[in-house]
Amino acid sequence: ALLLTALVLVILGIDGGDAGVAAVLGVAAIVCVAAAVAGEMLQDLKTGHILGGTPWKMEIGNIIGVVASGAIMFFILTILNDGDIARGNIEGYVGGFGSQELPAPQASLMAILSRGIVGGEMAWPLIIVGIFMGIGFILMRVKSPMLVSVGMYLPLTTTFAIFTGGITKGIIDMISEKRKHNQAQKQRVENVGVLLASGLIAGEALMGLVVAMFAVAGVFLFELFSFFKNPAFLIGFVVIILVAVILIVVPLRNAGNPEDPAPPSAGH
Repeated sequence: ALLLTALVLVILGIDGGDAGVAAVLGVAAIVCVAAAVAGEMLQDLKTGHILGGTPWKMEIGNIIGVVASGAIMFFILTILNDGDIARGNIEGYVGGFGSQELPAPQASLMAILSRGIVGGEMAWPLIIVGIFMGIGFILMRVKSPMLVSVGMYLPLTTTFAIFTGGITKGIIDMISEKRKHNQAQKQRVENVGVLLASGLIAGEALMGLVVAMFAVAGVFLFELFSFFKNPAFLIGFVVIILVAVILIVVPLRNAGNPEDPAPPSAGH
């Protein structure tokens, strides 16, 4: 969406200054958000179909959700940005989106692409290589070509967490196969695991917002609790292991009995 938007605006004669880059990002943001919302609504409607929901009521709920989240996200992003700026003033770095503590790699990539295309400085050979790599992944039937591509520009701290989650899921699948779970039991295990992982993701995001809100107010939690400022590697490793164990043990304990009815799924 970003590449096509930038190319169209360049053809229409937009200049390569900051205003041109802002125009490209603005139009691309609308297209990307529309596509993301469409995908999210498809998932919601599928879930509603499985559970017997009413489509038009779900659509109204989605409209309310999109409007509400659009209004709220502005304040959330502002809090995160201002909170990191305040922290940067204390620790001696330039805070805000794109900083060492709030890198926003995807946003940085989009800005680089926009400025490169509009300004006529885009490294097109790299783009073409990426296109052919994507085609190659598809021909090789790689399960998740998008994940491979995203992993190339995300920081290692993020991709390693995804890798750890994949290992955890693999261990669950192996244990489930070893215990000879039927399809219904496997579905229950996966459902519980997804719920646990989703809760961890949401909880981490909310805690980050809470920390940012305190920072905006001039209260820095890492100073009040200095233990968390530079935690020991061993302690962090132990915490990761404990979380992985919970993510493995709890879903497997909720596999249920072989004769229990299967939970709702896309195939039923």
